[in-house]
Amino acid sequence: QVQLDESGGGLVQAGGSLRLSCAASASTYAMAWFRQAPGKEREFVAAISWSGTSTYYTDSVKGRFTISRDNAKNTVSLQMNSLNPEDTAVYYCAGGDQVIVAPATMADQREYDYWGQGTQVTVSS
Repeated sequence: QVQLDESGGGLVQAGGSLRLSCAASASTYAMAWFRQAPGKEREFVAAISWSGTSTYYTDSVKGRFTISRDNAKNTVSLQMNSLNPEDTAVYYCAGGDQVIVAPATMADQREYDYWGQGTQVTVSS
């Protein structure tokens, strides 16, 4: 069982930036970030393949968020710029060992085996 530990959440003003990090106890093939806002279902944010050459983003964060990974350290990061109040949510790191690298599967939370506890991101207007 791979353990995932997120960090970097917090309170930021609209237009600001935050960087989320996720440390894994072992390597996983695909890694992703999902988020869940109050009263809403958990949704896909971004995903990255093992090599880092394939990345996927939900439309609302394209051009603002960047996912990256360091396989030597078993970490994945999410750089979030130009934050707005709609980005307020609990952000979850996820890892999967058998995720097919394609847009539909990388964005499907059912494909991921391991989940972190989540980190709160709050963007004030």
